[in-house]
Amino acid sequence: MNPLAVVTGGTKGIGRAAIEKFLAQGFDVITCARNESDLLALQQTFSESFPQSKLTYLTADLSVRADVDAFITFIHKHSAPVEVLINNTGVFIPGQVHNETEGTLEKTMETNLYSAYHLTRGILPGMMGQQKGHIFTICSTASIIAYPNGGSYCISKFALYGMTKVLREEMKPHKVRVTAILPGATYTDSWKGTELPEDRFMDSGDVAESIWAAYALSPRAVVEEILIRPQLGDLD
Repeated sequence: MNPLAVVTGGTKGIGRAAIEKFLAQGFDVITCARNESDLLALQQTFSESFPQSKLTYLTADLSVRADVDAFITFIHKHSAPVEVLINNTGVFIPGQVHNETEGTLEKTMETNLYSAYHLTRGILPGMMGQQKGHIFTICSTASIIAYPNGGSYCISKFALYGMTKVLREEMKPHKVRVTAILPGATYTDSWKGTELPEDRFMDSGDVAESIWAAYALSPRAVVEEILIRPQLGDLD
């Protein structure tokens, strides 16, 4: 039986790259996203590339609590225990605290923080019972450095980073590893239409490689966080 990884927001960017990496390493993967046609295309592509591994999906919007619960139920229907959880679902809505659209904070927190919180709680009992597992949260450099047009996004990413730190302390006696990933500007759909050259950004595959490298260590070691930036530094 292949080990099992769960990756949220798997059709694009870092999530897609992480799925590709773990499938290539012999994992089965369960993912979710809001667009079913994107999920189906992803499944078809990777089933051809990695016939030895299985990609399963559920269409879900993890900013909605009922969809999170449905995704947890879907995961638990699979016989294999979850070895790796990558909390990747996120949304970026530019703006400032004093002028962003009403409801931006709630939407951003529901997507970037609450989804990871509730999904992690749904997966953890199995990992704790096995005394084995690895949880990754895709935070951001915005988790440690605020910027003027970050608004609710920065607030949510600071909170997600804090949750990851707390979880790391809680899981020490249960032998469940916890890692925060803090990527800088990564060339994903969020940057479509930018006038900046693509090589000014990191590649999603580099973030996926860093996740795999942290996972591949022996159970006696844990990388608590990975801060990764474009070679030329943060964008101005």
